[in-house]
Amino acid sequence: MTLPAKLDPTQELKPLGPHGTGLGTFGVIALIVTALYVGRDVFVPVALAILFSFVLAPLVKVLRRLKIPRSLAVITIVVVAFAGVSALAMMMATQATQLASDLPRYQYTIREKISSLRGSGPGGGVLSRAADVLQELGKELDKAPEQPVPEAFGAPKAPPEQRPIPVEVHQPNPGALQTLRAFLVPLIHPLATTGIVVIFVIFILLQREDLRNRFIRLTGAYDLQKTTAALDDAASRLSRLFLTQLAVNAGFGLVIGLGLWAIGVPSPALWGILTAILRFIPYIGAIFSAAFPLTIAAAVDPGWTMLLWTAALFLIAEPVAGHVIEPLIYGQSTGMSPVAIVVAATFWTWLWGPIGLVLATPLTVCLVVLGRHVERLEFLDVLLGDRPALSASEIFYQRILAGDPAEAADKAEQVLKERSLSAYYETVAVEGLRLASADALRGVLDDARMAGILEAVREVVDDLADHDDMKPQNGKTPTDAETEATITETNEMQGTADLQVLAPEDLAETYRMPQPVLFIAGQNQLDEAIAVMLAQVIEKHGVSTRIEPSTSLSTRNIFTLSTDGVALVCLCYLNGNSIANMRYAVKRLRRKMPAATIMIVALTLAPNETGDQLMDAAKPDRVAVTFREAVRYCLEDATAGSAAPVRTLHVLESAGQT
Repeated sequence: MTLPAKLDPTQELKPLGPHGTGLGTFGVIALIVTALYVGRDVFVPVALAILFSFVLAPLVKVLRRLKIPRSLAVITIVVVAFAGVSALAMMMATQATQLASDLPRYQYTIREKISSLRGSGPGGGVLSRAADVLQELGKELDKAPEQPVPEAFGAPKAPPEQRPIPVEVHQPNPGALQTLRAFLVPLIHPLATTGIVVIFVIFILLQREDLRNRFIRLTGAYDLQKTTAALDDAASRLSRLFLTQLAVNAGFGLVIGLGLWAIGVPSPALWGILTAILRFIPYIGAIFSAAFPLTIAAAVDPGWTMLLWTAALFLIAEPVAGHVIEPLIYGQSTGMSPVAIVVAATFWTWLWGPIGLVLATPLTVCLVVLGRHVERLEFLDVLLGDRPALSASEIFYQRILAGDPAEAADKAEQVLKERSLSAYYETVAVEGLRLASADALRGVLDDARMAGILEAVREVVDDLADHDDMKPQNGKTPTDAETEATITETNEMQGTADLQVLAPEDLAETYRMPQPVLFIAGQNQLDEAIAVMLAQVIEKHGVSTRIEPSTSLSTRNIFTLSTDGVALVCLCYLNGNSIANMRYAVKRLRRKMPAATIMIVALTLAPNETGDQLMDAAKPDRVAVTFREAVRYCLEDATAGSAAPVRTLHVLESAGQT
């Protein structure tokens, strides 16, 4: 038997592995879901109260601006709001009662239409009679065969079959107390829920700031200014979203109600209110809201005119509201991914029933907004939001790595409606290639994969060749969340759109030769991909270029390197650790082209680094650590000694304005 080794009290205990962490997280999620299901009688009113508070908070602020005390303003708004909700509920109940009393009158019409549909097709009557015959045959076959049993000679006759006497149990006539209980019991739960909602709404509106501070304390009080601003912004956005959505859905319900009244469909107010409520349910809400009026229209009208007019009303009103009015008012998206909307609707319906289906989208929108503003809840935005889970540079690298340059170019075309070509290259493409360089340093990218990346980058650059390096004057609104996120991440100030486009007469004498700027990849194909993008941008500014691979720097190939008319050599690197390679490359180029200017473009250095150490180690004429610096130095050198120096236009952008 081996005794365990003595524990060192100073030794640091190792945390549990990923399996322990995953099981703990799963246990917490399961506990939360169980609590939401078991306590749904409490959590449903709380959720309704939170949503009502978001809708009513702007109205309370309006009364507060009129110098009305907070308590009086809250009570006034809550009473008016719930009085309106109660009036609508009573109207729906009245309309539903009247409709229920009229339903027997529509039964004959429905039967006649079903009969006409059965016999409307060719041979319909024959098929109906054949179905009846088969049904009768089936009944005959299901009957048990009667086989007579012969009586044995002298055997006693079987006693007659004793049939049980039917017994009926009748409940005694209910008394007054039982009748009252049967009437009140179904009303207790809705009334109790309504009372809880009203109380919670009042307290949430009265203690709004205190609840916000407590939430800040739970989520992280280390940055009060940022967290407070984030929560205030989230509350303001949610209030505007829900209030606007309520106004749009109410207007849509009003249009449907008036349209059904004009068509002659019974209970138009009921269907208008129901349509406004069901429209909060994404995708299927509009279908559900149209199903009931269509059924009633088919039952009321002996013909098909009312049904067709009702269908036309919904087919026209829904696309106009969903694809014209809503995008103009609050955009095309609620901030949730389509998959998240379906999953949320399924989850909340399973958890809380029909009320969960109505609350699914508003509740999930709340979670997404909190995930975008509270750092500890960021996973909610990743799981449920419509924003890309990866950054723009990561998506670019993934598409290039997967050999899908067409998709990368297509997304770049959308971004270039708002940003310049050089800004996209600097903040998206170069950053994506930096990720590739990091993978190459780790040894997970071989030469074949890097060659594929280079070819994909060449295709993207070639597809974007029609775009000039300038900031669009009238940018178009992005059509998807990925493009919008990429535009947000693309910093126009890092581009070169403000640098002058040189005319031939602006160039110095040495730059009027064909291809005076030579780009050489420092070490591998990733460096050559950087050279491809830089060369295109510099040509957009009026200077001709040429690109050579990294193999041209070898001792054998450098003697055959063409240097005719070269005034500037740009050595491009993504690996900032290759100091020795840079130094020997500069020495070889000095011997080959002593009159040319040699510039090292090291895009791995931080933008705030000047490259002085690299200048001292490799001895080039210039060092550029950003895309913008490389273009600016090239244009300055191209106009050195000419009559027209490079003019730099200082662009000051604030809140998207130039």
